Amino acid sequence: MEELELIPVRTRILTAKDDIVDAIEKYTKEQVGPNDVVTVAESVVAITQGRYLYPDDMDPCFLAKILNRFVPQKGSLSSVYGMQAAMDAEGKWRILFAMLAGMAAKVFGRSGVFYQLAGRQAALIDDMTGTMPPFDKYVVYGPKDPYGVAAAIKERMGCYGAAVADVNDLKRALVVGITPGLETQELSRILIDNPFGNASQKTPIVIIKNYAQAKEKLAASS
Repeated sequence: MEELELIPVRTRILTAKDDIVDAIEKYTKEQVGPNDVVTVAESVVAITQGRYLYPDDMDPCFLAKILNRFVPQKGSLSSVYGMQAAMDAEGKWRILFAMLAGMAAKVFGRSGVFYQLAGRQAALIDDMTGTMPPFDKYVVYGPKDPYGVAAAIKERMGCYGAAVADVNDLKRALVVGITPGLETQELSRILIDNPFGNASQKTPIVIIKNYAQAKEKLAASS
C-alpha cells in the first residue's frame, strides 16, 4: 500500500478523567476523512479506563517473586509487580501452568507458548517505564473491550475503520481491537515501525490516511 501516509497526532497527557473517543475527536476531527483509519495506542486506552495500579499498592505473592525471574529483562513481566498484575488478571495457577508449559516447549525449540496459554492480559500488561510519563511509574493493564472502543471511534469519526494497537520499538505490533473490513495482520505490518510516541512525543493516536483508496487500488491490480 504505497499511497498510505501515517500521521501521528500529538495530544496532552490523557488520564482516567478523559474519554478516549472524545479525545480522539478533539485532536483529529479536522484531519480524518472517510477513507482513513484511526489507530490508538492500547496503553492510552487502558489509562483512560483507569486500568492501572501503583506498585506501592500491590502486595506481590511468593510465587510472583519466583516466576518473574524466568522472564527476559525486556519483558513486562520481568518485574515482580508486572508478574503479580498478570496473576491478578488471569489467575496465579494459570500463569504457573503457562510458565511450566513454556519452559517445556523451549526444550523442544518452541517459543511463545507461555503467552499463548497465559491469557491476553499477560501479553498486554505494561510494566513500569513501559508507557509515557507520568504513567511510567505504574503498572498498566490492557484495555477493556478494545473492539467496542474501535467501533465507537469509527462511528464517531465517520472514518473507514479504527483499531486499538499495542506497538513497541522492538518491532512488535499487536492489534487488540479492530473494526470489520480491516485485517489485523495487514494493520500490524503497517504499524510495525511504531509511529506512536510512547514518551515525550505524546502522540498516542496515528491516522492512516488513504487506507481505503490504497486497498481498492491494490485489489484492482491483483
